[in-house]
This record gives sequence, C-alpha cells and structure tokens, in this order.
Amino acid sequence: MKVSLKWLSDYVEVPSDIKAFCDKLDLTGTGVEGVDKLGAAFDGVVVGYVETCEDHPDSDHMHVVKVNVGGDEPIQIVCGAPNIAAGIKVPVATIGAVLPGDFKIKKSKLRGVTSMGMCCSKRELGMGTDHEGIWVLPEDAQIGQPIADFMGLIDTVLDLEITPNRPDSLSVVGFAREVGAMYAKPWTNPLQDMAAKLELAGEVEPNAVKIDVADAVRCPRYSARVIHGVKVGPSPDWMVERLAAIGQRSVNNVVDVTNYILFLFGQPLHAFDLNKIKNAEGVAHIVVRAAEDGEKLTTLDGEHRKLTSDMTVISTPDQGAVALAGVMGGLDTEVTEETTDILLETAVFEPGRTSRTSRNLGLFSESSMRYERGVDDHGVEARSAAAAALIVEVAGGTVARIGEDGCGIVDVWPAPSEQPHLQFRVKRFQAMMGADIPRDFIVDTLERLGCEVAQTEDADVLSVVSPTFRPDLPREIDLYEEVLRLYGMDNIPTTLPAGRGRIGVRTNAQLVDAKIHRTLSACGINETMTYSFAAGDDLDKLRMKEDGLGEAVELINPMNSEQAFMRRTVVPGLLRSVAHNQAHGVSNIQLYEIGTVFAAHEGDRKPKERRKLACVLAGAMDDKGWNTDPRAFDFFDGKGALEAIARELALPKIRFKALSAEDAPHLQPGRAAEMLSGGDVIGWVGELHPLAVAAYDAEGPVVAFELDMAALERNARPARDYVDVPQFPGVERDAAFVVDEAVTCEKIMQCMQSAGGKLLESVHLFDVYRDAERVGEGKKSMAFSLTYRAADRTLTSEEVDKAHEKLVTKVSKATGAEMRG
Repeated sequence: MKVSLKWLSDYVEVPSDIKAFCDKLDLTGTGVEGVDKLGAAFDGVVVGYVETCEDHPDSDHMHVVKVNVGGDEPIQIVCGAPNIAAGIKVPVATIGAVLPGDFKIKKSKLRGVTSMGMCCSKRELGMGTDHEGIWVLPEDAQIGQPIADFMGLIDTVLDLEITPNRPDSLSVVGFAREVGAMYAKPWTNPLQDMAAKLELAGEVEPNAVKIDVADAVRCPRYSARVIHGVKVGPSPDWMVERLAAIGQRSVNNVVDVTNYILFLFGQPLHAFDLNKIKNAEGVAHIVVRAAEDGEKLTTLDGEHRKLTSDMTVISTPDQGAVALAGVMGGLDTEVTEETTDILLETAVFEPGRTSRTSRNLGLFSESSMRYERGVDDHGVEARSAAAAALIVEVAGGTVARIGEDGCGIVDVWPAPSEQPHLQFRVKRFQAMMGADIPRDFIVDTLERLGCEVAQTEDADVLSVVSPTFRPDLPREIDLYEEVLRLYGMDNIPTTLPAGRGRIGVRTNAQLVDAKIHRTLSACGINETMTYSFAAGDDLDKLRMKEDGLGEAVELINPMNSEQAFMRRTVVPGLLRSVAHNQAHGVSNIQLYEIGTVFAAHEGDRKPKERRKLACVLAGAMDDKGWNTDPRAFDFFDGKGALEAIARELALPKIRFKALSAEDAPHLQPGRAAEMLSGGDVIGWVGELHPLAVAAYDAEGPVVAFELDMAALERNARPARDYVDVPQFPGVERDAAFVVDEAVTCEKIMQCMQSAGGKLLESVHLFDVYRDAERVGEGKKSMAFSLTYRAADRTLTSEEVDKAHEKLVTKVSKATGAEMRG
C-alpha cells in the first residue's frame, strides 16, 4: 500500500527523519518496500508566460508561441491546443523533461518550425483527464517556478507491506492510528466531521431502494444511498493531487470520491447509475446472491466474465448480475458523463469468497484486496455518509430521504460482528516477556490501538474489549504481542534460558542433515530454498509419474493459480530457479534443497509430509579457460554427488539400478538410475528429459536427483567401518570382457565380487571400448583393474592365478562375456 506522508500529516504528526521512521516501521511489523520522492517526476516542467501567439505558417490549427520560462530569452514552441493565447500562464515541459508514459521532450520540428518544448494539458502531466486544451494556470503563478513546487506536489510516498492480518492499516486513517500508537502521539479521525456534513433534501422516498441479501455469510452488511442531480466531471485539484500521489488515476469526480474514501478509511464503495438499475416502477431493487453457474457479466474493464456459483453478485430481478461483489462493477451500470442520479453502495463481503473470486478470474483491485483481508462491518453508515457528503461537495446534487423513516440510507445488517471481551493479566504478561513493562504503558498502548480498557477487581487484571476493525486480536496472547510490538522487542533485556544439568545433543536427522550440507557444499553445490506451493500441472510438465506420490493437496485460499497446490516433488521449484538464473545470464548452476513435500492419501485426516533432498546441475562446474573448454554436467556428476553422500553417511551396500523410460519418463533413457542401499530405495538420479526442461523455460542438459530423507536417516551409520593399513602387498590384475551392450557394469562387478571372495580387495572399471570390426556389432569391451590381497600373508602367484581364473569363468558364464586379449 502506498501512503502519502503529506496526506498522512493531516491526521498525525509525521517524524521529520524519514529513515528513522522507516526503521521503526520495520521493527513494529510494517515493512517499507520503497520510498518515493514526488515532484522529481516533474523535473523540467515549469510555469511559463505566453508572450506572443501567432498562426503556424503551414497549418490551420497549430500556433507558434514565444514563452517566457524564466530564462534569458523566451523559447519558441509549436502548440496545437485551441485555447493557447498570448498573456496566459501555462505549464511548460522544457527539453529533457520526461512526462508520464516515459515521453521525453526533445528539440523537434513541426511542419518546418522548430519547437523547443511543449505546453502541457492536465492529462499530459497525469493530473487529470482534461485534454481539451492547455492547462491555464492562475495569474499569481511565478514565471519559471517548477510546477511541482507551485502545485504543492512535493511529497514523500512510502510503499508499505501490510501483513494480511492487519486490514486496519490499509487506509490513511488506520495508518495514522498506528503511527500515533508507535510514537504516543495524538491523531485525528475525520470520519465524524465528514459524516456530519451530510444533508438530506427532498421528499421522503420510502420505496426508492429495496435490498435483499440472500446469504448473510456472503454479505454481512449492505447499505445504499441515493444522490440526485449530480454533475459528473473533473475532480478538484486537491483530490486529483492526493490520488495521484499514491498512483491512482483520476476518472471523474464521483468515481474519485469512492477511491478517496477507499484509501482514507479502507471502505470500498461502488457508485451505480441509478437510472440504469431501476425497474419499471422506479424502484432500485438490489439482490445480493450467489452467481449462477455459467452466468455472464461484463465488468468495468470491458472483459466478459463467466461466473460460477462460488461467486457473489449484486443483481436486479430485471437485469441479472450488475456487479461482482467485492471485486468490480459491471460495465452496463457504470457512472458516465450522462449520469445524473447515483446509487452509492457501501457494503461488507465475505473475505474468503472474495479472494477466491479475485484469483479464479485473475481480477485484482484495491477493493478486492481490502475485502479479502476483512472490512469492518461497524461504522459503515458513517463512512457511507462521509462519501455521500463529499460527492455532493464536488459533484453537486442532493442526498435523497430514502428508507421508511426517510433517514437517507437503506441498510441490511443481519448479523453484526461482536467485539471480543478479554482479560489482560499484567504479571503474566511481564513474566512471559521477561521484562517489567509498566502497567501505564500497557493501558496507554491498548487504548491508542482502539481497545477499550477498564480495571477489574483484581489490580493485576485488566478488562479489554478489542475493536472490530482489529480481527487479529481475538485472544489475550494477541494483546500481549501488540504491547510488546510497540514497546520494542529490542528493549527486552537479553537473558540465557534456564537449563541446569542439561546437555543438548543433535538428533539423528540433524546429524544426517549436517553431513549432507557439508558434503554437497564441498562438491561445489549451493543450497537454496523454493516455495512449498506448486501449480496443478507441475508433474505433467516434469513428465513425472504420480505412482507413490499420493494425491495433490489443494489450497483453499491460494495466492495465485501457479501456487494453488502443495508440492509433491522439490524438482520443479529448482528448475524454475535454473530458468531464472539462465535468463539473467548465469549459465553454470548448481543448486540443492532439503524441503518438505506433501501428499494426501485416502482415509487420512490430514496430508502426509515427507522431507526430500533434491539437486539440479546445469551448465558446467568450471568456466572456460584459455586452454580448456568446460565439460558440461552429465549423469555421472549427479551419481558422483550421491556416492559422496553415501560415503559420508556410511550407507551400506550402495548400488545403482538402471531405470527405463517407462519407469522414469521424466529422465533421459540410458541416463537414469535408481539408488538403493541394500533393498531400500533411496531415490533417483539422471539427466532430465529435454521436454521437461523446456516446459520450465530452462536450457538443458540438466542433471537432477531426488532422495528420500527418511530412507537416508534409516540407513545412515555414525561412521564407516575402520580398515587398518595393509601389512602385506596386493597383487593387481587386469581383465577385459567383451559383452553385449545390454550387460551393465553393475552386473559384471557383482559377479566379480561374488567370485573373488575374501581375496578380492577392489574392482575398478577403467575403460569401455566399442568397435564393430574388433569387438563385434552390438558389443562392448569393458576393462577392469582388480586388486587381490590377503590380510594375514603375502599371496603367491599360484593363489592369485587360481582366484583370477575362477573369477573370469564365473563372469563369462553369468554374462556371456568373452575375454579380450
């Protein structure tokens, strides 16, 4: 939310030190995302005096003017505005100025005549919609004065991050209350004064408006006022200025008032053209109901929307839906320049339903943002009165005496919200906070936040009534948090927790995590964190089978359609990080994450959570050197990282089993494997399928693996078995086997280890050779280095030859291998 400090200062004293103010906001829970200095946008735009105005020699509508902008000589400008004339003062954008829309003023020629700037209209300066002619300034404007200075546009605007539980701060008045509480300063709420200006006129119209609310949950409160005889047109400069400061474009005086009240009090409103919603009897019959599945509505943005029954609409019996409750009005009933009578809606809608409607339609507005966080149903009549009075002030007209008693409002409020009545135990609070926070400070802080505080019979217990505009204060502990927040957590003295005789130890899971972090960091892989939310099509894009992953857990109130589910695998989030890095010029990417995945299973009351270790490798480990080209990551880099983890965790009986395209369609065939420890499946590793990589806008090849942390913790051992330094020499032999392409290295090595018995110490593959002429079509030669050693003696040549011959025979029989000379 953007807050103009100039606007805010009307209601509370704003600190002069903006940096210290922003730091304090951060400490009290309101994040400051940016600070904008207004007026800089109008650099180069000054007050100019038109000294002469002559017709353009080659145009029937343009003029050549000489304008004094405070320099040594007047400048020449070609202007096509119909109201340009000598003797008036106008805003002049000089060469180098940049106007809204990133329009830069340059020296130019218009039909052969040089122009050294531009005389501006309000619209060209973003100060309104008036584009009929040049903006004529008052005579007291000083020539050469910056337009921002003359119009009082110098301002500081804070871009604030308001947490979802603080809807009260989504308004200037609410934020003024917060600032007053932060600095223990008085603040002013203009609501009652503005509402008091409301004057009703005309005869009583008891049946002019009828309101039916079909569901009090969807719409806790709905009220309407009628204003006759308005003249829709430009808004006054002061209103345009305030709305422009927070980034809002002026539309017309009626719509601008609804926006002004929205930002001032946090109350969304909507103005209907009354004559477009009245029936044949002249009654505006408003029905708030659920939309019908397939019902259509054209919203103010011109889009045709197809609605569902989960959405709430404002409708009339004759026309059907005329507005989407809490989100946006309908195009057919909007206020235009021809509008003379309006119906002003002031309502409260269900937060969750408004949020789902907004997200499902991809339609976000300032109103929907406030409704989905919660609008206070108390005080609606005063905010409605303030808005109606302001409309009459800027657009004329009279507020009708509608309602049975002619009170000027038709108000349906079936279920008023109740204020929580709480106890505040002072000593308990002080004990929990670990500080002797004064009782007077507690009372003063709660009252400044809008709570009603009274003393009970117990001197240490306060009776507190939370205000309805603070739905985040339903419990005593919430009041504790508020007092502590404004007292300052940095003011709480530091103490060590009591713990005599206690020694902290790490759990097995923590030890495993620490070893994995150290190992992968040593491998040059960086830890990252990605969102636990996922899109519904993540597995389809990744081409991953859903077998064993369970059902996706859908969120009730997702942030957007791309985060509507809880993730079932960590890999898509890492792939998005790869794509983001590649798009920003980073080609070598090594990332891993230990994160939680979620799945629902039939019969479970809540989703199952599991921890996974996932990693992606893209590009190469090293940059290109002057004499070497970088080697791209491949399957064996991922497998090597897993072998390093297995070594550090002392996982027993590690082996890798090849995965087929049917088993792992998300991986490249022939470059995919399953990692096992004994008979326990640990996870998978491989090069991701090119189609899966492309689906996430990344560039391949990308190597990835994903392991189950529970399986790692089950199989991890504190340390590897100790092996003493050999006392007797080993004997090395080489063996080259010619086998079919389908025979794997794992199969051959298993046979060798089985046949070699205790004498075979180690086996290493050191060469793979393919040549159709020398080893045969569909064949390959695999050469191994074998080491034989006995722990209690030096082996003889006869013993080694006998053991080696036995090994070769067994491998040949088991795999169909032939020895290659």
